[in-house]
This record gives sequence, C-alpha cells and structure tokens, in this order.
Amino acid sequence: MRDWHKSTYSAAADNCVEVAETASGAAVRDTGNRELGHLDFTRKEWAALLGALEMKNHSNA
Repeated sequence: MRDWHKSTYSAAADNCVEVAETASGAAVRDTGNRELGHLDFTRKEWAALLGALEMKNHSNA
C-alpha cells in the first residue's frame, strides 16, 4: 500500500493533489477524485516536473 500525502505544492484550496513516493519515482492523484486512479512518474519525469514548478514559482514572485 502506498503512503499518500498532500503535495506541498497544493495550496489550502480544494484543488489538491496527493503524492506517494514509489520505487521508480512518484505517483500523483487528485484528492477529490481518488477513485479515478493516479499518474505514475519516473524519477527523471518527477524531477523535471518539480523543476518546472519551482521555475514557475520563482517567476511569479
């Protein structure tokens, strides 16, 4: 069973995602629609996504 936790990139709003670390990277699911499944990311894909989010956060500061 995966250990899901709320993403630190999710604000206090209702639009939240949960993340679980996996052996190959990470899995992400919509907190409000867990029954729809999840997306799997390799370590490389996950690092690229987090890097893009970090760049976006710095450009909006």
